[in-house]
Amino acid sequence: MSRFLHRLIAFSALALFTGVAGALTPAAAEPLRIVALGDSLTAGFGLPASQSFPTRLEAALRAKGHEVVIENAGVSGDTTSAGLARLDWSVPEGTDGVILELGANDALRGLDPAIPERSLGAILARLKARGIPVLMAGMQAPPNFGAAYRARFDPIYERLAAQYDVELYPFFLDGVAGETALNQKDGIHPTAAGVEVIVARMLPAVEAFLETLKTPSPAAGTPADTGAGTGAPG
Repeated sequence: MSRFLHRLIAFSALALFTGVAGALTPAAAEPLRIVALGDSLTAGFGLPASQSFPTRLEAALRAKGHEVVIENAGVSGDTTSAGLARLDWSVPEGTDGVILELGANDALRGLDPAIPERSLGAILARLKARGIPVLMAGMQAPPNFGAAYRARFDPIYERLAAQYDVELYPFFLDGVAGETALNQKDGIHPTAAGVEVIVARMLPAVEAFLETLKTPSPAAGTPADTGAGTGAPG
């Protein structure tokens, strides 16, 4: 047998082994792609990009072993209506989930709560139609707007979460609102330390949300298991 033939056989065997080994090695999982859609509280007003909520949340999740990328789609000054207007290009195809944080500017402007409820509902409906799950972060109206306004504004998030069957984190600024040491001089936007508090408090809810994204949904058109074939009533 010629030296060339020996080499050809050896190379073929190596290629075959490499191919089999590659087939047996599981492919690295693609990271979950999350869009944080919000206003200045998401964008990180007054902070370096490295200290914004999406960046710090992604870091916290990765530290706990989650393969995830969180895009910062926060725009300072956005109301819920503005968020709705840019929804399609802010949440591109291929997005696995959305963290929705909007409504603070509606409340600060004293808008009729029916407006943010309608806009948030439209956002949730469009994302639902696209098959994109949502974790919605609630907001509360500032105390100086009075109890009557707060009684109309604050409950809209719980109603919408129930109506559109989405996960709800009740108050985005929990543990930070009203805490001077955790807010910038304007008393509205969190400091870097405030962002860390938000991330720490919200982390369990986000982790639970990610787990729902990792669970495969039934194929479209596949009926749910109703006990067919087991004698259970249809």
